[in-house]
This record gives sequence, structure tokens and C-alpha cells, in this order.
Amino acid sequence: MLCCMPGVAFVPALLVSWSSAAFIISYVIAVLAGHIEPFVPYISDTGTKPPESGVFGFMINISALLAAITMYIRYLLIEKQNETSHFVRSSCNMFTLCIGLMGCTGMGIVATFQELAVPSVHDIGALVAFGSGVVYITLQSVISYKSCPRWNTYFVCHIRMAISAISCIAFIPMIVFASKISMTKIDWTPGEKDYTYHFISAICEWTVAFGFIFFFLTFIRDFQRFSLRISTEIHED
Repeated sequence: MLCCMPGVAFVPALLVSWSSAAFIISYVIAVLAGHIEPFVPYISDTGTKPPESGVFGFMINISALLAAITMYIRYLLIEKQNETSHFVRSSCNMFTLCIGLMGCTGMGIVATFQELAVPSVHDIGALVAFGSGVVYITLQSVISYKSCPRWNTYFVCHIRMAISAISCIAFIPMIVFASKISMTKIDWTPGEKDYTYHFISAICEWTVAFGFIFFFLTFIRDFQRFSLRISTEIHED
């Protein structure tokens, strides 16, 4: 199905499907192994202990790579559109790409340094991934509005901005309540100390994560119109 998509639409489609599978598979394995409680764990909790840690690390690293490729193609797409429409500065487009790639780097850190093994590095990676991701989708939403009505419909722009707003709103309590948790653990049970902080923060974390997934889902239609060609021309002096 992915190979039959026109243009380069298969790239964000693969990113969305692979990332969703990464979250779901590692969650199912962790729950079945009895390593976490099934009700609203942190995303990182689902990839802390083996065997799910190996699956989580591998799949999230691939997701980071796919996200970087998607962002770069999006950058090229906007540059191409901008040649005729001039709706955004090239420097702004490049800045947005750099922010997105920072988020991908943060994802790689989260996947490589497990929550219980190196918590400080893991937390920094998560902060970079989520923080940069929220900024990236917000900037992309603004750019989408600037490209209307030639390159985007207002309906798609409204959807993207709504996802960005929800993600931004969820990001703040995610950080605030996570900072109030006084211990690093994955086996949370209702009623214990800091459980409420964990519960609210985890809900917000899943909201932001799937906000990213739904946002990239909106790229599929845009990517259908474009294809990448590799030049094989040889120029002689």
C-alpha cells in the first residue's frame, strides 16, 4: 500500500505507521511481561526493561530517522513552492527544519539511554524531543497558513493549528507535573505518593506524542504532489 502512493507520500505514511507500531508493540510487550501497569504509563516506561527495551530502542531510532527524512522533504517542498509564491523566508524554513532535527536527535537520545539506566540524559533527550517537536509543528502550522490558498486548504491549516494548540497545551502540564515527581520508577499504582503527578503527566505525554503522529498524517496529501529525482548528469570541464 505504501509503495502505491503517488509522489513521496509513502514517507510520512511510513513514519506514522511505524511510530504508532513502536508505541503499541512495546506497550503490549511490557504489559504482558508484567513490567508496567497497563493504565497510562509513561511512553518511556514501555521500553525500560528487556525484552521490550530492545524493541523500543530499535523502533524509536528508526522513527527518528524517518521523521528527519520527512522534515527534510517538507523543507525541500516548501523551498520549491516558495520559488513561485514567495510566502515564507528561506531562513525561516531552514530554522524550522533545524528545530525539527533537534527533536529527532532528542528521540534518538530517548531511545538509546533508558529511563532507569541514565535518567538525567534520558530526561534531557525527552525534553528536547517534545519541546522541539511542539515548536516545529507550530511553525509548520504558521507556514501552512502563509501558503494558503495556493498550496493548502484552510481546512487542513485549521486541523494542523488545532493539533499544535492541543500539543502546546498538553506539553506545559506534562513538564510541570513531571518535575514534581520525587522518584524515578515505572511500576506505579494508584494511591501511592506522586501517583497523581505521574498520571496527569503521562496523559499529557501520550497526547503530545500522538499529536505529532496526527500532524505528520496531514503531510501525506501534500507529499502526493511531489516526487524527488536524483540527477545523474556528468558535466565535463
